[in-house]
Amino acid sequence: MSRRLVLASHNAHKLEELRRVLGPLIPGIELIGYDGPEPVENGLSFEENALIKARAAAAHTGLPAIADDSGISVDVLGGCPGIFSARWAGPARDDRANVELLLWQLSDIADEHRDAGFVCAAALVLPATNEHGTPGAEVCELGVWKGSVLREPRGEHGFGYDPIFRPEGEERSAAELAAAEKDALSHRTRAFTALAEEINARLSD
Repeated sequence: MSRRLVLASHNAHKLEELRRVLGPLIPGIELIGYDGPEPVENGLSFEENALIKARAAAAHTGLPAIADDSGISVDVLGGCPGIFSARWAGPARDDRANVELLLWQLSDIADEHRDAGFVCAAALVLPATNEHGTPGAEVCELGVWKGSVLREPRGEHGFGYDPIFRPEGEERSAAELAAAEKDALSHRTRAFTALAEEINARLSD
């Protein structure tokens, strides 16, 4: 099978990051961006939404597809924003508005109770193998990056909630880490590193 994969995302930052992460793990991989329609992400978990996106990309392109669904889960908010992270402040997916709303919601919460984690579900879906369009093999892995929520944004790197997330054992925010440092620690790296073994096995069949 071809070593060509489509990433079910229109996010250029994510495509660049996953090329860095998967390149050393999957020899000869060609990871391309997705230009098809976005499916309705109506799953009730990160895993369900990742699979929804990967299935749509595999069906649209006829290529093996990978996808992730990720977000920040804050303990004191019962795991929210969770799967609603990208739209926490509304449907516009405005990173700045999302960050501002979350900081406002945590404004009265003491530092010792601001524990959080970045969560990522990474999915692989192979294209349909019959005339009925039945999806091929499906695999999903979960990665978690623990830390806490800062009181104000710090740093110029990264995207999303990176400026207000301080990884466990770090004094810097995720947005203050160099790309190589973040790649070594992140929830996305953890999930896709676990998935890489399955990708290598499935694409060698």
